[in-house]
Amino acid sequence: MNKQQQTLRNVFLLLFILTGKWLGAQHQEIHEKPRIWRGKHNLTEDSGSLLHAFKSGTMEGHFRYFFSATDNGHGLSDYYAQAGGGGIRYESGSFHGFQFTVSGFFIFNIGSSDLAHRDPITGQLNRYEIGLFDIEDPHNRNDIDRLEELMLRYSRSKTHITYGKQLINTPFINLQDGRMRPTGVEGIWFDSRDIRNLKIEGGWLGAISPRSTVRWYDGGTSIGVYPTGVNEDGSPSGYARNVESKGVAMLGLDYRATDQWSLQGWNMLIDQVSNTSLFQTSYQHQTRKDRIVGVSGQAIAQYAVGNGGNEDQQKTYMTRGSRAYTFGARLSVKEGPWEHSLNYNRITSHGRYLMPREWGRDPFFTFMPRERNEGYGNLHAFVARSSYAKKGSNWRSSLAAGYFNLPDVYNYRLNKYGMPSYYQANADLRYSFKTGLLQGLDAQLLVVAKMNAGDVPENLRFVFNKTDMVLYNFILNYHF
Repeated sequence: MNKQQQTLRNVFLLLFILTGKWLGAQHQEIHEKPRIWRGKHNLTEDSGSLLHAFKSGTMEGHFRYFFSATDNGHGLSDYYAQAGGGGIRYESGSFHGFQFTVSGFFIFNIGSSDLAHRDPITGQLNRYEIGLFDIEDPHNRNDIDRLEELMLRYSRSKTHITYGKQLINTPFINLQDGRMRPTGVEGIWFDSRDIRNLKIEGGWLGAISPRSTVRWYDGGTSIGVYPTGVNEDGSPSGYARNVESKGVAMLGLDYRATDQWSLQGWNMLIDQVSNTSLFQTSYQHQTRKDRIVGVSGQAIAQYAVGNGGNEDQQKTYMTRGSRAYTFGARLSVKEGPWEHSLNYNRITSHGRYLMPREWGRDPFFTFMPRERNEGYGNLHAFVARSSYAKKGSNWRSSLAAGYFNLPDVYNYRLNKYGMPSYYQANADLRYSFKTGLLQGLDAQLLVVAKMNAGDVPENLRFVFNKTDMVLYNFILNYHF
């Protein structure tokens, strides 16, 4: 029994103790029918008791199937994988404002190529398919499980304070659910809407369980679980398991000034590593009954804190004294079921924009699923999107195309991961079964094509799993 399974078992033992049913539920005579699990028929009449809060809780279930295949060009290795899994989430009823939640998920590799196989030309490993399982153990096909939530929440009016393992969505730390399971965090988190038109949220996070892993890591150790790229001098980054940080403090404000204007501000301090601030504003104007035009702007400033994670600059995450700035803009038009947008993002040449990939996806307007722009400086990104979602329809679809102009792959100061400039096109089709036998089932087909935007580098390690490739994803989700 692994550590997470032991923890989950202890949690449920604690539940039995708290409800006063421990002694009576464990002893069973041989001639009796099994009654370890007791149902709703034992519901107490005292609606103010702790037992009533647990008995009146809710259960949710989720099954997920994920097929992924990468078709690389230039005679490079191709990969495929199929993952299946499921999970259960329990949330108790309220007891004087307190609620208890626990959830877990298991995953099986139900058919894949050898994900530990290195491409013979570049010597590199698989990038996308291994993310469906445990990236730290490509050979693990069966014992892939994680305790995702274990938390206590207190609610009063429109304010909530949550302590423990939980799931959050912010511009810097988010679910980034593009594989089997999302990123989880552990700490104390609050959110409040008690002030009119203002949402406040933030907290302190001391541990993180990145997507595509089964373990929980402390704040510093979680940085470097994914591939680490190179230092600014071109040497291999050495910050994996060497970042000295106790955790992360965040604060976010979202203010709806009017029906047209909204403002958003965030600050994230990674202890002994960096400080990042985001400001974003949006304006919407209804030009006619079924048409809304929107304009949005975004700015991010980032500075190293202390030694950037380690006194030894060959083992630090962010070089001492470094800084980065990004600016973005969006123009959108929504008309009936259609929504179109033009998006731009600029990372200046002052330095690399660095945000642990283990923690979430980019907050940029130009973000496209299955690629990141984190780790680069002197970048220009342009993305056009169109989506169709008719009210009441089971179908949703979207198309996106982007051009990403990056520094030369040998410009190590501004190109951490050796990514060449590229074009990307995404086609996303989704269908939801809203009635009938398959109600609760959602299907998604995502096809991603990435093409080199310049001369193909002679060293194909700058191409493998990066450009001149097509990625196919087919996903089924069943929620109950």
